Amino acid sequence: MTIKEIFDTMSYGPAPESNAEALDWLARRDRRFGHFINGSFTTPDAVFDTKNPATGTLLAQVSQGSAATVDAAVAAARRAQPKWARLPGHKRAQYLYALARLVQKHARLLAVLETMDNGKPIRESRDIDLPLVARHFYYHAGLAQLAPSELPGMEPLGVCGAVIPWNFPLLMLAWKVAPALAAGNTVVLKPAEYTPLTALLFADISREAGLPPGVLNIVTGDGDTGAALVAHPGVDKIAFTGSTAVGKAIRRATAGTAKALTLELGGKSPYIVFDDADIDSAVEGLVDAIWFNGGQVCCAGSRLLVQEGVADRFHARLKRRMDGLRIGDPLDKCIDVGAVVDPVQLATITRLVDASDGEKYTADTPLPQGCFYPPTLITGLSAASTLMQEEIFGPVLVSMTFRTPAEAVELANNTRYGLAATVWTENVNLALDIAPKLRAGVVWVNGTNMFDAAAGFGGVRESGFGREGGWEGLLAYLRPKGKAAALKPVAPMPAPKSATVDTLDRTAKLFIGGKQARPDGGYSTPVYSAKGALLGHVGLGNRKDIRNAVEAAQAAKGWARSTAHTRAQILFYIAENLSARAEEFAARIKAQTGSSGTAEVEAAVARLFTYAAWADKFDGAVKSVPLRGVALAMNEPCGVIGALCPDEAPLLGLISVMAPAIAMGNTCVLVPSHPFPLSATDFYQVLETSDLPAGVVNIVTGPHTDLAKPLAGHMDIDAVWSFSSSDISQMIEAESATNLKRTWVNNTRARDWFAPDAEGRAFLRHATAVKTVWVPYGE
Repeated sequence: MTIKEIFDTMSYGPAPESNAEALDWLARRDRRFGHFINGSFTTPDAVFDTKNPATGTLLAQVSQGSAATVDAAVAAARRAQPKWARLPGHKRAQYLYALARLVQKHARLLAVLETMDNGKPIRESRDIDLPLVARHFYYHAGLAQLAPSELPGMEPLGVCGAVIPWNFPLLMLAWKVAPALAAGNTVVLKPAEYTPLTALLFADISREAGLPPGVLNIVTGDGDTGAALVAHPGVDKIAFTGSTAVGKAIRRATAGTAKALTLELGGKSPYIVFDDADIDSAVEGLVDAIWFNGGQVCCAGSRLLVQEGVADRFHARLKRRMDGLRIGDPLDKCIDVGAVVDPVQLATITRLVDASDGEKYTADTPLPQGCFYPPTLITGLSAASTLMQEEIFGPVLVSMTFRTPAEAVELANNTRYGLAATVWTENVNLALDIAPKLRAGVVWVNGTNMFDAAAGFGGVRESGFGREGGWEGLLAYLRPKGKAAALKPVAPMPAPKSATVDTLDRTAKLFIGGKQARPDGGYSTPVYSAKGALLGHVGLGNRKDIRNAVEAAQAAKGWARSTAHTRAQILFYIAENLSARAEEFAARIKAQTGSSGTAEVEAAVARLFTYAAWADKFDGAVKSVPLRGVALAMNEPCGVIGALCPDEAPLLGLISVMAPAIAMGNTCVLVPSHPFPLSATDFYQVLETSDLPAGVVNIVTGPHTDLAKPLAGHMDIDAVWSFSSSDISQMIEAESATNLKRTWVNNTRARDWFAPDAEGRAFLRHATAVKTVWVPYGE
């Protein structure tokens, strides 16, 4: 091509990036790698191939990890952890700072190797991934320095197992390793089978930073290796990024083990374009949203929702832009879309698209031979179409139209996922009205794929739980200091041989939708005092009663839209009405438990005041991100919380669970103390007279062992808490995998409900999810 032809066509000539240094690094290690355990590489064994997806050529052979390998890595991490945790914060900060500097020093080598192993364009690995990797280590060096003073009373979890995907191999390593090390944990990391090389290079680099042996360990292998790490009893936390199906399996595998768990899973993120949007900018944003990394991005804007009035114009400009995308050698700096990571993934994309309905448009651009798939747009789909609901994880965009903002929100939320969303409009009022209504952990306004170590990233629904980045991400690697004592089961008072009956029969009903309701099964059980007196009967709830309570809680979700001031006033009113009946409630507690109830009632009133005070003071934050704009970290309610209340503190325990939930705007379904339920059934009389909207609090009495399963498995419950004395934590966590609802269980460990740590920020954090809303500004 002549110079004149280049100027006439404005086409880009090839600009290949040299891979000589990367090939040299591989050659110096004979292209065979063992695992990185206790600061050194093991002898390669049971190797498998890792290939360049763009060319199909062999890059290296990597060892397949076994259960014995995982044992050795976990043992090394366990030995190193106490000494690492005892280091002063600034010492750990120095190591993290050194890692950040070395990432920058070796940035070109890391970027080239990432592109060779993954197939993504060098421009993306060089200009996006590597700067973010360094940023995470710099940022978490700061958190390591500040955490001891800013988070007193917290300690590291211990040994953290990290399992990361193939789409951002090095960046996902940074997201997991940086906060874990900053908090004082040690790490065993399992990179993806397809893309292990940059993790091994990072391990090599970590020795230049002087990282102590055993602090970071890397075990390569396939899914069996990851499963062995997840199941290992010596691991205290699992941090996983990957598919929703595997995330559900991990939730079940870790159920009842007391392992901390964070999951960052799949998505089907909406990209909403309103008719007042800057269309050219929105098209460019969409290119980044869906064809960045070849669409192999969990938060890819793969569902285009465009307002009807501009849909034809938008689609026409989008198709023209698609035709200009350049596909080819990922090491060419002129390339826009690289290779799909592996032929297996290419086959999956092809199968899903070929089986779909709708009108398909494929970019009119040359497609190289090999593991490549063309940018594709599919229109004319319905909301129920498979490709509108299922994650494709490839360069495929599906599109629908909408007429009104309300319809846009409805379509956007019509998914089982909830990772990210984009809103494109010139009307900032509209954008900030829509953003809180979207069920997503991250919302980008007039932009997409904005990330930073200071801003939490993560999803809701079947996109997982937990946040990566920011203080909220660091907290996922810490726990309160000390170990709680075992909680002994609390049994109901036994039926006496001859009961004392000195009142008329009284059977307390359930409390559902603001009304007292008879149990569906029609059964009740007597409640006796410690001295053998019959205190009354309570209904035995069942699965249908739980269903009715959840429906009532869902119908009351307008409570979340009420002002925090209003929620505070109602909590104060509940406290006032309970205080007026303090003697009665104290006497009821004493009759049930045999112990004075005066202190418990006083503490319950005080706790209501605490959360009334917190209702309008548990603030979000504006994150300091390197962007001309703001990243708003907003604490939003989880939704419907199901809670099994403490058995040993019948009134205080129920209020300690209920008050933070409703203060933050949640609705709830409460299963009160099974042995001492009458305090709860008396308490709903207080709720009836305290202006609390119907359905915000629902109470279903009955054995925790019977009601926990339908509660934890219900698809319309967003979180389940259990402080029961019954051994039901494992079952709750396993059942929660149905829709990956958040759980907070006690694993039959005791809590002092009168203590200061029985209230406050920990409860508020569990009652909320951080939503990060990115709002760039300027011309």
